[in-house]
Amino acid sequence: MQADIVDLSTPSSGETVSALYAAHALGLTRMALVMLGDRESAEDVVQEAFLGLHRRFGGLRDPDKALVYLRSAVLNNARSVLRRRKLPSWFAGTYEPPIWSAESAAMLGEERRAVLSALHRLPRRQREVLVLRFYADLSEEEAAQTLGVSRGTIKSTTHRAVAALGRLLGDHP
Repeated sequence: MQADIVDLSTPSSGETVSALYAAHALGLTRMALVMLGDRESAEDVVQEAFLGLHRRFGGLRDPDKALVYLRSAVLNNARSVLRRRKLPSWFAGTYEPPIWSAESAAMLGEERRAVLSALHRLPRRQREVLVLRFYADLSEEEAAQTLGVSRGTIKSTTHRAVAALGRLLGDHP
Protein backbone atom coordinates (compact mmCIF):
# COMPACT_ATOMS: atom_id res chain seq x y z
CA MET A 1 0.00 0.00 0.00
CA GLN A 2 2.93 2.33 0.65
CA ALA A 3 3.88 2.30 -3.05
CA ASP A 4 1.19 4.93 -3.56
CA ILE A 5 2.85 7.56 -1.37
CA VAL A 6 1.56 11.03 -2.12
CA ASP A 7 3.69 14.13 -1.54
CA LEU A 8 1.77 16.04 1.11
CA SER A 9 4.19 18.95 1.20
CA THR A 10 2.32 20.85 -1.51
CA PRO A 11 1.17 24.26 -0.35
CA SER A 12 -2.46 23.86 -1.35
CA SER A 13 -4.81 21.59 0.56
CA GLY A 14 -6.90 21.33 -2.62
CA GLU A 15 -3.91 20.03 -4.56
CA THR A 16 -3.07 17.57 -1.79
CA VAL A 17 -6.61 16.27 -1.52
CA SER A 18 -6.76 15.95 -5.32
CA ALA A 19 -3.52 13.96 -5.32
CA LEU A 20 -4.85 11.70 -2.57
CA TYR A 21 -8.08 11.27 -4.51
CA ALA A 22 -6.24 10.27 -7.68
CA ALA A 23 -4.08 7.78 -5.78
CA HIS A 24 -6.61 6.25 -3.38
CA ALA A 25 -10.24 6.89 -4.32
CA LEU A 26 -10.67 3.65 -6.24
CA GLY A 27 -9.24 1.50 -3.45
CA LEU A 28 -11.31 3.28 -0.81
CA THR A 29 -14.43 2.85 -2.96
CA ARG A 30 -13.74 -0.86 -3.29
CA MET A 31 -13.30 -1.11 0.47
CA ALA A 32 -16.62 0.68 1.03
CA LEU A 33 -18.29 -1.52 -1.58
CA VAL A 34 -17.32 -4.66 0.31
CA MET A 35 -18.67 -3.12 3.52
CA LEU A 36 -21.93 -1.78 2.04
CA GLY A 37 -22.78 -4.03 -0.88
CA ASP A 38 -23.83 -1.32 -3.31
CA ARG A 39 -21.76 0.91 -5.54
CA GLU A 40 -23.77 4.11 -5.16
CA SER A 41 -23.54 4.10 -1.36
CA ALA A 42 -19.85 3.21 -1.52
CA GLU A 43 -19.12 6.14 -3.84
CA ASP A 44 -21.14 8.50 -1.61
CA VAL A 45 -19.25 7.37 1.49
CA VAL A 46 -15.88 7.97 -0.18
CA GLN A 47 -16.94 11.38 -1.52
CA GLU A 48 -18.06 12.41 1.97
CA ALA A 49 -14.69 11.32 3.37
CA PHE A 50 -12.75 13.38 0.83
CA LEU A 51 -15.02 16.38 1.36
CA GLY A 52 -14.44 16.09 5.11
CA LEU A 53 -10.68 15.89 4.58
CA HIS A 54 -10.74 18.99 2.37
CA ARG A 55 -12.71 20.94 4.98
CA ARG A 56 -10.47 19.85 7.85
CA PHE A 57 -7.11 19.63 6.10
CA GLY A 58 -5.69 22.75 7.76
CA GLY A 59 -6.67 21.35 11.15
CA LEU A 60 -4.91 18.00 10.73
CA ARG A 61 -2.16 17.69 13.33
CA ASP A 62 -0.11 15.51 10.98
CA PRO A 63 -0.89 15.95 7.26
CA ASP A 64 1.10 12.78 6.59
CA LYS A 65 -1.73 10.89 8.28
CA ALA A 66 -4.32 12.13 5.79
CA LEU A 67 -4.68 8.64 4.33
CA VAL A 68 -5.31 7.18 7.80
CA TYR A 69 -7.96 9.90 8.28
CA LEU A 70 -9.57 8.97 4.95
CA ARG A 71 -9.68 5.25 5.72
CA SER A 72 -11.21 5.94 9.13
CA ALA A 73 -13.73 8.36 7.64
CA VAL A 74 -14.77 5.84 4.97
CA LEU A 75 -15.20 3.16 7.62
CA ASN A 76 -17.18 5.46 9.93
CA ASN A 77 -19.35 6.72 7.08
CA ALA A 78 -20.05 3.12 6.02
CA ARG A 79 -21.07 2.30 9.60
CA SER A 80 -23.49 5.23 9.55
CA VAL A 81 -25.04 4.06 6.28
CA LEU A 82 -25.48 0.56 7.70
CA ARG A 83 -27.09 1.95 10.86
CA ARG A 84 -29.51 4.05 8.80
CA ARG A 85 -30.54 1.03 6.80
CA LYS A 86 -31.72 -0.62 10.03
CA LEU A 87 -31.99 -4.06 8.53
CA PRO A 88 -33.55 -6.63 10.81
CA SER A 89 -31.03 -9.17 12.14
CA TRP A 90 -32.75 -12.06 10.35
CA PHE A 91 -32.04 -10.34 7.03
CA ALA A 92 -28.26 -10.34 7.50
CA GLY A 93 -27.96 -14.00 6.48
CA THR A 94 -29.55 -13.41 3.09
CA TYR A 95 -27.01 -10.92 1.77
CA GLU A 96 -26.44 -11.31 -1.96
CA PRO A 97 -23.60 -9.29 -3.48
CA PRO A 98 -24.89 -7.11 -6.33
CA ILE A 99 -24.28 -8.05 -9.96
CA TRP A 100 -24.12 -5.13 -12.37
CA SER A 101 -23.52 -6.78 -15.73
CA ALA A 102 -23.07 -10.11 -17.47
CA GLU A 103 -19.31 -9.57 -17.35
CA SER A 104 -19.24 -8.96 -13.61
CA ALA A 105 -21.63 -11.88 -13.06
CA ALA A 106 -19.18 -14.15 -14.86
CA MET A 107 -16.28 -12.81 -12.78
CA LEU A 108 -18.16 -13.21 -9.53
CA GLY A 109 -17.95 -16.96 -9.02
CA GLU A 110 -19.96 -18.98 -6.57
CA GLU A 111 -17.03 -19.21 -4.13
CA ARG A 112 -16.57 -15.45 -4.01
CA ARG A 113 -20.30 -14.95 -3.51
CA ALA A 114 -20.22 -17.42 -0.61
CA VAL A 115 -17.25 -15.65 0.98
CA LEU A 116 -18.87 -12.22 0.66
CA SER A 117 -22.14 -13.52 2.03
CA ALA A 118 -20.36 -15.11 5.00
CA LEU A 119 -18.31 -11.93 5.52
CA HIS A 120 -21.50 -9.92 5.89
CA ARG A 121 -22.74 -12.30 8.57
CA LEU A 122 -19.72 -11.67 10.80
CA PRO A 123 -19.90 -9.15 13.65
CA ARG A 124 -19.11 -5.62 12.49
CA ARG A 125 -15.62 -5.37 14.02
CA GLN A 126 -14.52 -8.75 12.64
CA ARG A 127 -15.83 -7.82 9.19
CA GLU A 128 -14.03 -4.46 9.28
CA VAL A 129 -10.73 -6.03 10.31
CA LEU A 130 -10.90 -8.65 7.54
CA VAL A 131 -11.79 -6.02 4.94
CA LEU A 132 -8.92 -3.76 6.02
CA ARG A 133 -6.34 -6.55 6.32
CA PHE A 134 -7.15 -8.73 3.33
CA TYR A 135 -9.23 -6.64 0.95
CA ALA A 136 -7.62 -3.22 1.43
CA ASP A 137 -4.28 -5.03 2.00
CA LEU A 138 -3.34 -2.95 5.03
CA SER A 139 -0.64 -4.06 7.44
CA GLU A 140 -1.59 -4.82 11.02
CA GLU A 141 -0.23 -1.42 12.03
CA GLU A 142 -2.18 0.45 9.32
CA ALA A 143 -5.40 -1.37 10.23
CA ALA A 144 -4.80 -0.57 13.91
CA GLN A 145 -4.33 3.13 13.10
CA THR A 146 -7.46 3.16 10.94
CA LEU A 147 -9.61 1.60 13.66
CA GLY A 148 -7.89 3.37 16.54
CA VAL A 149 -6.96 0.14 18.32
CA SER A 150 -3.75 -1.68 19.19
CA ARG A 151 -1.88 -4.00 16.86
CA GLY A 152 -2.59 -6.87 19.27
CA THR A 153 -6.33 -6.22 18.95
CA ILE A 154 -6.02 -6.45 15.17
CA LYS A 155 -4.10 -9.73 15.46
CA SER A 156 -6.59 -11.36 17.83
CA THR A 157 -9.64 -10.07 15.96
CA THR A 158 -8.19 -11.30 12.66
CA HIS A 159 -7.62 -14.73 14.16
CA ARG A 160 -11.18 -14.95 15.53
CA ALA A 161 -12.68 -13.55 12.32
CA VAL A 162 -10.88 -16.03 10.07
CA ALA A 163 -12.00 -18.89 12.31
CA ALA A 164 -15.60 -17.64 12.28
CA LEU A 165 -15.51 -17.18 8.50
CA GLY A 166 -14.26 -20.76 8.14
CA ARG A 167 -17.14 -22.04 10.26
CA LEU A 168 -19.67 -20.03 8.25
CA LEU A 169 -18.28 -21.30 4.96
CA GLY A 170 -18.37 -24.92 6.09
CA ASP A 171 -17.37 -27.02 3.09
CA HIS A 172 -16.62 -24.02 0.84
CA PRO A 173 -12.92 -23.30 0.25
